[in-house]
Amino acid sequence: MPTTNALDTLKERGFVENVSDETALRAQLDRGPISLYCGYDPTAPSLHMGHLVSIMVLAHFQRAGHRPIVVLGGGTGMIGDPSGKTETRQLLTIDQIQANAEGLRGQFGRFLDFGDKGALMVNNADWLMKIGYLEFLRDTGVHFSVNQLLQHSTYRERVAGEGLNFIELNYPLLQAYDFLQLYRQQGCLLQIGGQDQWFNILSGVDLIRRVERRETYALVSPLIMTSTGEKMGKTVAGAVWLDPSRTSPYDYYQYWINVDDHDVERFLAVFTFLPMDEVRSLGRMEGDDLRAAKERLAFEATVLAHGEEQARKAQASSRALFPGLRHYVLQAEPGQYQIAGSAAELLVDRTLSVEATRLRDGIELVDLLVETGLTPSKRAARDLIKQGGANVNGERVSAVDAVIDEAALRDGAILLRAGKKRFHRVVPE
Repeated sequence: MPTTNALDTLKERGFVENVSDETALRAQLDRGPISLYCGYDPTAPSLHMGHLVSIMVLAHFQRAGHRPIVVLGGGTGMIGDPSGKTETRQLLTIDQIQANAEGLRGQFGRFLDFGDKGALMVNNADWLMKIGYLEFLRDTGVHFSVNQLLQHSTYRERVAGEGLNFIELNYPLLQAYDFLQLYRQQGCLLQIGGQDQWFNILSGVDLIRRVERRETYALVSPLIMTSTGEKMGKTVAGAVWLDPSRTSPYDYYQYWINVDDHDVERFLAVFTFLPMDEVRSLGRMEGDDLRAAKERLAFEATVLAHGEEQARKAQASSRALFPGLRHYVLQAEPGQYQIAGSAAELLVDRTLSVEATRLRDGIELVDLLVETGLTPSKRAARDLIKQGGANVNGERVSAVDAVIDEAALRDGAILLRAGKKRFHRVVPE
């Protein structure tokens, strides 16, 4: 039995934007454990930081004694959720969806316990791919009206602008049908998600009320924005992924280290399991002490996503390269830095090997910035250089057509830096 109402925990930590019937849900949670779910369409082979809020909500419910259900959208992914989209999503093939779903499976295990009597993972393709179209229209579609669907802000805007594809109009029906099936199969009483899912989730609550004469519940979390108004998890290089082959543990750690000072306490509450007393204490830190709070945030968040070993490596690399522990980085001459032994070892996963002949002939800096992953494209690399954010061995490079050759080697390596805190090493092979 839960000892604390999960709703109180979620509200204290900033996870609750709307609840369909808070009084009834609170009473239901007080009566004992429930099953709840959140769906994740496999639109990519990895989860990204945008998924973390809902995953943390599921994890808090599990810690309070409830059973979370992760629904992989092998069926709904065939259509793609139009919520918040100004144009039709590109449709994926069945093979792409299945491959993406396999990529997502293991990532949830970092946050949720799938052991005996633990969290459950299902794929909605198991029921959606089996229903007939006429059967679905008669048994489910009859409970929806076009006027009701057009209350969805996305649909209203699309109808008035770019237009709305008929297949997308069916998405809320499919999501509602998921909730109905999970209620029937697992006794699921609650669906959670982001605030952009409010309409879709309420559609499921309404469908269950009409078909089963039973009350279920909806809970959505706010869209997490940074204090500067940017969407959480977006960087110059693109999305921050949970797959280490897409976003390395080091870069993941650095994302959290670099958050705005005003976001530290809020992000500690949402993206870690630290007790709120400790969160508030860390949030009160100022000046140089705030670096310690950011390190705690980065470490705890990286442990969850990548494990303690990777988090410690990322922390050591970060400390080796940045102010406060500059003893790892030896300044040979003004503006020129050599990476000493310990830091070089820590940067092994941040090293690009290039052919020695290629380096002798010279490589354009824009190409190196792209190949190291410091920028996502040549255009972004040129913009970085124009804005004064590109450095080679600690020296700013202002020429967009700059060429880097073996003369730039320092102790057998070249250190590139993008912005203030993103490094990559280049070595000849």
